[in-house]
Amino acid sequence: MESRIKVLGHPLHPMLVMFPVALFVTAVLFDLVDAFGGPEVLGEVAYWNIAVGLVVGVLAAAVGSFDLLAIPAGTRAKRVGVIHALVNIGVLLLFGGVWLTRMSADEPNAAGALVAIEVVALAGAGIGAWFGGELVDRLGVGVDPDAHLDAPSSLRPGGPANSKLDQMGDAR
Repeated sequence: MESRIKVLGHPLHPMLVMFPVALFVTAVLFDLVDAFGGPEVLGEVAYWNIAVGLVVGVLAAAVGSFDLLAIPAGTRAKRVGVIHALVNIGVLLLFGGVWLTRMSADEPNAAGALVAIEVVALAGAGIGAWFGGELVDRLGVGVDPDAHLDAPSSLRPGGPANSKLDQMGDAR
């Protein structure tokens, strides 16, 4: 199935997703450096990275929901898509909670528990990204009109070796 929302023929959701991921990774790195005695300005930049990451993340989630709703029910792609969405909503909620806590503080810098929550949220973003990759790379959702929406997991033995691209390579 192809993506419902495209820009110049390319799916918009993956274009948007890279921004919050990059901003959140940078925010966590800057907060870790700040927490271990680095320049305080890094904590402020991290705060604004989270703010912008949340805005673009919500936009990416909204665009992704159109593709999720288009996936036929009862398929593995639908199950993976729902997990992908739920994990990433959890990530947005965790970073949103950190941002709101920092916003109400005297200084926007993070330390201790807030940085720990950011690290957990970043791990969640990695898990959500894996599920997104499974949707696109393994199941062809959003990019392949002839997608196999019930392809087995890439974690199963011989999983990716059974992909259409590998089969095409064998035919050469």
